[in-house]
Amino acid sequence: MPELPEVETTLRGLKPHLEGERIRTAVIRKRALRLPITRNLPRLIADATVRAIVRRGKYLLFDCGHGSLIVHLGMSGRLWLVNATTRPEAHDHFDLIMASGAVMRLRDPRRFGLVLWHTGEVLTHQLLKDMGPEPLGAEFDAAWLYRETRNRSAAIKQALMDSHLVAGIGNIYANEALFQAGINPKTPARRIGPERCALLVRKIRATLELAIGAGGSSLRDYVGSDGRAGNFQKHFLVYDRAGLPCFNCGAPVRAFAQGQRSTFYCPRCQR
Repeated sequence: MPELPEVETTLRGLKPHLEGERIRTAVIRKRALRLPITRNLPRLIADATVRAIVRRGKYLLFDCGHGSLIVHLGMSGRLWLVNATTRPEAHDHFDLIMASGAVMRLRDPRRFGLVLWHTGEVLTHQLLKDMGPEPLGAEFDAAWLYRETRNRSAAIKQALMDSHLVAGIGNIYANEALFQAGINPKTPARRIGPERCALLVRKIRATLELAIGAGGSSLRDYVGSDGRAGNFQKHFLVYDRAGLPCFNCGAPVRAFAQGQRSTFYCPRCQR
């Protein structure tokens, strides 16, 4: 599943080509994604100007003035720019066609993505209104993390993946940040003290920033808006390294299922 760095990389690739540009129309080839694409979307966005594109968690928000387009990549989606003459393939479900001739295309083989229209303040949408702070934003700091985890008995890794606590970190980067911070992913969140919260916040930021700089992680379907794969997977320290020696101590990296997701950690380095 594309996580925050992959979505941020996609955003940065799209902004120079779409912001400030007029939308000519949209093409919907298959409405049946995780939620149906808004039926009359081509009429709603025709001739609108994309004022700004921002990311909230793993969602991309296109401000069109009289409303906003909300896009989520789901588990296998990708957004990229194509020429107007590029023929769509089997899983190319949606095109945003600009007056400039640029086309933003959504490919989503598993159809867990979203393309929705929302009028009014976009952050009031039910998918966005209860999200926690952005992990790279000023609001997410050690004091916030410590305060918001005092009553959480869930494991710290599960807490980090709860978008109500913090928006969009994702499984890969929760694994990597916890390793960097030396924190066992099974540790109850409320047992993480102030100093370790401060360290964890720093490691979350550093991990995400490094991943964004690397263009995200390409494990299966993900490529950026320019069609190039990310390469942060070359820098994984524990994720997807079960049985391999820890880079710090040489002990075998362990893996187990946690909340239906794979967790990887070093039992010697992470306490």
